[in-house]
Order: sequence, then structure tokens, then C-alpha cells
Amino acid sequence: MDQTASTASQRPLAREARDLYHSGHESQAQAALVLLIGEVTGVGASRVTINRDVYSLNSLNGTTELNDGRRFFFKFHAEEGEDETIQEYYNAELLDEAGYPVDVPVFACGEPGRQILIYHLRSDDRLSDVCRSAEADGFFPDSITRTEVLSAQRELDVLSATRMIATLHEASITELAGEPVHRLFRDRLLDVDGIREPGEGGRVARFYAAKEHALGDVVLSWEAIRDATWVINGVEYEETIGAILADAADALSPGHLGPAAVVAHGDAHNANVWFEREASGEARLVQFDPALAGKHMPALLAEVKATFHNIFAHPFWLYEPAVASDRYTATVSFRNGVLEVDHDFQLSDMRADFLTSKVAHVWRPLLSEMAARDILPVDWERIMRRALFCCPTLVHELRAGGPTGHTPTSAAIGWSMAVAAGTASVAGEDVFSRFFTEITPTTVRH
Repeated sequence: MDQTASTASQRPLAREARDLYHSGHESQAQAALVLLIGEVTGVGASRVTINRDVYSLNSLNGTTELNDGRRFFFKFHAEEGEDETIQEYYNAELLDEAGYPVDVPVFACGEPGRQILIYHLRSDDRLSDVCRSAEADGFFPDSITRTEVLSAQRELDVLSATRMIATLHEASITELAGEPVHRLFRDRLLDVDGIREPGEGGRVARFYAAKEHALGDVVLSWEAIRDATWVINGVEYEETIGAILADAADALSPGHLGPAAVVAHGDAHNANVWFEREASGEARLVQFDPALAGKHMPALLAEVKATFHNIFAHPFWLYEPAVASDRYTATVSFRNGVLEVDHDFQLSDMRADFLTSKVAHVWRPLLSEMAARDILPVDWERIMRRALFCCPTLVHELRAGGPTGHTPTSAAIGWSMAVAAGTASVAGEDVFSRFFTEITPTTVRH
């Protein structure tokens, strides 16, 4: 990697580009990035294109062409934790050394307000785009086959579990607390200044509190949704959203997660995975954007994001709610504090196959190894459920009529999936109860 120690203008050009882009001044944002990329690479940039990407909620990315004709892919964080971009380079090295297939940047700048990573430009598809094409259009792009996708996913799952088990170790609370993966979970529940109680601050306060929420044909206050008993497709759930949120900050705290730690990516959802075809013609998956990777990652959190987003969270109801509203239905009623939702969303065949692989090749071997070493927390399911709940609810605003375009249908489906993930059912089973039954190590089965 080439990294500039000092640059010509010292202007916070990445921050300027972020602010300009989000305020609708795309051409001026591109101009700022032309300057920044030229300074970082030492070669003038002739052109910059910023991608419009529904998956990259907390970063900007795009392509650039240098004056010498070389083309690159760039990215930088554009929201919380923008100073993490440069760390991504070192995290990529960490994963590479640990044996993971990972893309490593060519250029990087870590100066405040100028953080940017520049990668070789690939013609490969991201796995998220491959899967979306199959689910939206009914076919895979670029002569990719379903068999290849499933085989490549299984290979990555096997490799990931092998590398996690090989790096599995006991870490101190201080080491666990220093891992950036907490930004996906516990940190999003908390106020920086600690004004509100855990579960009432952070993104919960920003996204949901004191706002009206439309679910199906019902419009409710946040308090009503938060305190309701949920019955989803005829299955009643034990805890309210309020109880889940109040408990999640404790369950996901570094001191509660247990000592088990691994080297892992932590954010390997399919939009951070390339579908690569090697010279031999074989397909393989390569991770990128390891901004949240670490050497002491709490083992129970390492594959949560990938599990929820690649399997349980369909890109339509999470990222393209208008499409979800055309494809799915949700009927909602609210009486005497009970919120009943009946929806017709279910895992596609491809995602069901992904789930089978994740159960057999990642979670079951990892949890079994943790149990064998006596470092699996007694309440490991509670921890995982709380983390799974955070995935759809705190990644962006899951509220109809909000800035992310959610509809009453997509919001009803999204909250239903979150509740089913976050707490067990009173009676009956669902896709999450079956998941936890299948991954429970035999040594700790009840």
C-alpha cells in the first residue's frame, strides 16, 4: 500500500465531499474527490463517479480514473466513525494474515477529514447483486449458476469457521471492548452522553421515539409498538420490543459476552463480498470493507451480521421497500395491547440453502468448539438474539414514511422479523426457533 504522509492542500476533502453529496451537490462532491484522490495517489485524477448504493448506508464509494489511465474503486466512511476508514487497511492485512480471502487497498490516507481507501477496480459482481438479480429477475447475471453461488458460499462458510476456530482464544474485557464491531450493536443503543437509559437512546431515540408508526393499516405511537405483545403469523412472542431493547445493552456489553474471541471480518454481509471467478474458472468469494474487523472480536458476534442480512433480511423489505410492497402483503391489527401481524414473506430457496450452510459449516462447529473449551456463555442464545434484533432495526430507520422510504408493509414485515429474531415464542415454532435448535451444541442441549 502507498500511504501519503503529507499532502498538498490539507483540506478535509473527504468530509467536504460527504457533506456536498448529502446536500445534493454531487458535481461539487466529485470535484473535491478528484482533488483528494490526486493528492493521495500522487497522480492527477481525471474523473470520479460516486455510486448510488442502497447497501452502503454509512459510506460513500465509487470509481475513479487517474491521468495515467489506471482505474480504481474508492470508498470512505461518511457518517459515524469516519476515522475508521484508514483502520480498514490494517484490518485487511490482519484478515489476510489469518487466512481469510480479503481485498487489500492499493492507496490509503488516514488524515482527519481525508480518510479514503483506493482499491484496484474489479469487474466482479458483489454477491448481493448476484443474489438480487436471481431473486428480482429470476436469473443470475454473467453466466453465473445457482450451483456455483451455493458452492462458493459453502466454501467461504467452511473457511470462515476454520479460521475462527484456529484463532479462537480467551480475551480480556478490555481487549473485547476495544473491538469496533460493537458499533454495529451495543453502541447504537446508547447515548454518547448517557442521558437516556440503555435501549431508549442512540439510534432508538433518533429513529423511533416520539414518532408515528404505520404498520399495515394501523397507525401507532412508538410507545404502543414498544410495549405491545406481538403475535406474528399466529405465533405469540415472549417479550416486547421495549424489553428486548432494555436488555440488549447489557446482553451485548463486552463484560457479558464471555472471553471467547476470534479474528474475523464481523460485517461480511453480501454487499461486502465479491463474487470472483479465478483464472481456472472456479468461483470464489472475497471479502472487502473490513472496517469493523479485529483480532479480539467477540466470537458470538462475528457472524451475526452476515447471518441476518444474507439470510433472514431480504434486500427488498430492508433496502428496497417499494419493491417489497409490490411482492408481499402484511395485515395488522392492534387490540388491548396485542399487535397481530400476518405476512407472507418467507425465505427464498436460495436463502434457505444459505441458512443450511451457515448452520452446518459456521455456527454448529464454532459453538461446539466454544462449548468444548467451556467458554460458551450459558445465555449464548439470548446474546445472539439481541444482536440479531439490532441488525434490521438499527442499521437504518425501519419506519414507514421516514427518510429510508419504508412503507407500512415493509415496516410491518421488518419489525416482525426483528421480534421473531430477538425473543423466543411462547409456543409454536418459526424459522428462528428452528435455527437455534439446529445450532445448539449437543453438550448444552436442554
